Amino acid sequence: MSSEAINENTLFYGDNLDILRQYIADNSVDLVYLDPPFNSNRNYNVLFRDESGKDSEAQITAFEDTWHWNAITEQIYNDLRMQAPDHISKMIEALCGFIGRSQMMAYLVMMATRLIELHRVLKPTGSIYLHCDPTSSHYLKIMLDTIFGPERFLNEITWKRTTAHNDPKRYGRIQDRLLFYSKSSTKVFNHVPGLYSEEQLSRYKYKDEHGPFRAENLTAPHFSPTRTIEWRGTHPGANRQWRFSTDELERLYSDGRILLQKDGRPRKDGYKIYLDEAGGPALQDIWLDIGISPTAGERLGYPTQKPLALLERIISVSSNPGDVVLDPFCGCGTAVAAAQKLNRKWIGIDITHLSIALQKYRLEDMFPGIQFKVRGEPSDLGSARQLAQEDRYQFQWWALSLIRAKPLGGQEGSKEGKKGKDRGIDGVIAFIDDATGKAKRVLVQVKSGHVKSGDIRDLRGTVQREQAAIGVFITLEPPSRDMTTESVSAGFYHSVGWGQDYPRIQILPIDDLLHGRAQLKMPPQFGTFKQASRVQRRIAEQPELFG
Repeated sequence: MSSEAINENTLFYGDNLDILRQYIADNSVDLVYLDPPFNSNRNYNVLFRDESGKDSEAQITAFEDTWHWNAITEQIYNDLRMQAPDHISKMIEALCGFIGRSQMMAYLVMMATRLIELHRVLKPTGSIYLHCDPTSSHYLKIMLDTIFGPERFLNEITWKRTTAHNDPKRYGRIQDRLLFYSKSSTKVFNHVPGLYSEEQLSRYKYKDEHGPFRAENLTAPHFSPTRTIEWRGTHPGANRQWRFSTDELERLYSDGRILLQKDGRPRKDGYKIYLDEAGGPALQDIWLDIGISPTAGERLGYPTQKPLALLERIISVSSNPGDVVLDPFCGCGTAVAAAQKLNRKWIGIDITHLSIALQKYRLEDMFPGIQFKVRGEPSDLGSARQLAQEDRYQFQWWALSLIRAKPLGGQEGSKEGKKGKDRGIDGVIAFIDDATGKAKRVLVQVKSGHVKSGDIRDLRGTVQREQAAIGVFITLEPPSRDMTTESVSAGFYHSVGWGQDYPRIQILPIDDLLHGRAQLKMPPQFGTFKQASRVQRRIAEQPELFG
């Protein structure tokens, strides 16, 4: 398949199936991590901070984790039956035969088309990790076995994502699955040690000037004429031998690596192994050592956010510096952030402007000065108009992201954001500018249609009613002279803390924002979107762009 070459780290807005087919070339990706909606029949909301910097009740529905069989699903299913390779066609027909045209089957049809494309873009040495939960992991494994081959199955990793969960009338569900496959037998698999459990650490119960250590056996259950001799007054025992040659035993003895009995003779169980030399335990297929607490600094409020350490482990094991990592459902961007931190190149795809905005801010907060490309976002007035015509809520979220405003609205059960309880407010920015520590607000309205001076008068009234500091009017259409006059007549907000005046009502045309001719004027803000912790790494260590 002919696809446009990607030569730099890129975030894509759009349907990942379209992006994969149009932009991602065959055999071009080293590692795929995907964390698709699990088909758990739930809605997921993005949680923001309120004006005090604490978690807010204001939420936006990020996605609805529910799939329905409809005419589009039927068409995709028929395309798979008619056009996919024979073994895949038979698999999808068989699944539909016993599952039926249901929500689960609609989800599997959606996943099948994307897994076929992900197999295509993987290099022969590449691997894929599909993150899912037990709701559909068994069906997805059948699908992966068919597309990648059962011989390419490597592990089904169980990840303990939380300590406890209160599930009525059933055992608490606290684990996810990672289905790990490779494209061929020649794959990247680096040794990355795990973290010791408390029980494992307790074995290092001794300590000397070199640190904690455990005592291991110096003997082994074999017989060798040269290693069954008595050494320094100690015999290895019946049917046992020393693990090391006499010369090596003498070296260990001289280095103080062997514990001694009270009479000075070597202990057979006295071989010192220090904690800092052990390197950590080998990773198994049950991961209990990585979690993310509700108050963790890396938490951004995204509903299905995964710990950075989880993605760092996956990327470290199954790719090398300079390799390309792809996340086609990148949500809040944990995979691309981990890839950037580990000097990998990356591609992220998501279908909402809300997620793309969160990812941009996260990368900019973690890696000051980072350079990357965003594709699919409006770049000029024409494409902004097109987005407004196609989906005014996506347009609204995108427009708010231009000034880092927090969207308001979005109710459970609705894919379309709705007005919040504050009538006439689409977004909010919080700031503190005096010694009281009380948060103040910038209220934002977004308009994609006809605008008039009455809109500015209404905004002035909203700012006054809500006792806000500043009002911002983002407009797709150019403002009239009367609108400008109305905004100027509102006067200024004086910031005591910063000793500056800021226009109380500001009109920001989309075209001017896109071309740098307009910017929001306000005191420095804090944490409207939860801010990611900065990574302490020199920009010079950033990876080269895709060559």
